[in-house]
Amino acid sequence: MAIFPGSAELAGVAVFARAPQPGTVKTRLIPALGAVGAARLQRRLTLHALAVAREAAIGSVTLWGAPDGRHRFFRALRRCGAVTVCRQSGGDLGARMAAAFAAHDGPLLLIGSDCPALQATHLAAAAGALLDERQGGNDAVFIPAEDGGYVLVGLRRPQPRLFEGVEWGSEQVMAQTRQRLSELALRWVELPTLWDVDRPADLARLATLEGFAAWIE
Repeated sequence: MAIFPGSAELAGVAVFARAPQPGTVKTRLIPALGAVGAARLQRRLTLHALAVAREAAIGSVTLWGAPDGRHRFFRALRRCGAVTVCRQSGGDLGARMAAAFAAHDGPLLLIGSDCPALQATHLAAAAGALLDERQGGNDAVFIPAEDGGYVLVGLRRPQPRLFEGVEWGSEQVMAQTRQRLSELALRWVELPTLWDVDRPADLARLATLEGFAAWIE
């Protein structure tokens, strides 16, 4: 486990992922990959996100599945002891993220499964920004996404109001979140922007990453 200077705390990592069910995930990629291919990519991206979280070694790793944890993919992960699987609960994405933070005792980083560019070094940097008291510490840390959202949010403690009044899925997510952070008088830091896989145009960039080129081809 990596322990950061000035703090005895560790940051857990929560991975949010949808079950790789054909026709229900990565729907904007179906024209390029087909329903089955898009589901296979979802499975591959989820496994990659879990591997990155474990490699970072900054705390416990949990997988939060949607719509629930009964899909055979989640059951297999639970059965082999690869990760603790929890069920996403609540209404919109914001409510579900708030619930995950509320369920965790201590600092937590939350990521999705859509950003294969996210590496263990990014998680370590995010945890460091959140926990290193030599920098004064921060209430929150974010890695923005090129599409206007974010691929990582980390909190020292639950902040349910942070996730209210946000147009999830829009290009305004990060901008609206900054507004909420200011309204709540929270101290936050943003790390360099990354990209995620959401549209067919993203597949060419995905193919340049190690471990994905042969799969995409």
